[in-house]
Amino acid sequence: MMSMNECLEAIENRRSIRKFKEKEISESDIKILLHAAQMAPSAGNLQAREFIIVSAEEGRKNLARAALNQEFIMEAPIVIVACANMTRSEPRYGARSALYAIQDATASVMNILLAAHSIGLGTCWIGAFDEREVSSLLNLPEHVRPVALVPVGYPDEAPIAPARLGERIEHWEKW
Repeated sequence: MMSMNECLEAIENRRSIRKFKEKEISESDIKILLHAAQMAPSAGNLQAREFIIVSAEEGRKNLARAALNQEFIMEAPIVIVACANMTRSEPRYGARSALYAIQDATASVMNILLAAHSIGLGTCWIGAFDEREVSSLLNLPEHVRPVALVPVGYPDEAPIAPARLGERIEHWEKW
């Protein structure tokens, strides 16, 4: 097995966390996560993404309901909602701008997950939610689309890595 640097180790050891300790997250740690999100690549460096940090109990409860009643979401001290700003890249990219905005937002989510893991926090990428309900709850403008909910907290579990498909998903040169 090859030796791993810190980045590869974080990629290898990060897990989706669905049980959190009752411990607040400092604003400085939240700022670390948001900075990591902003450092993700984006189409044309237009950064067509926005982040809403939900810490109020009622807000987290509503997000859990909107996420098909995934109750563990409300146990996290915060939920970061990653959104695609659908118009920020439109002048440059036209019809493909919506796709690029979604890619920008999702690239930033991976950075949040890895940064959180690196400072001892746990996260879970939630993509199963009622987009209209989340948009309404957060008062999002029409051109902003929620693409991921990320509950963040101190892990209260240590799940093992699920099996991966390995080389079965690799295609060299063509399918």
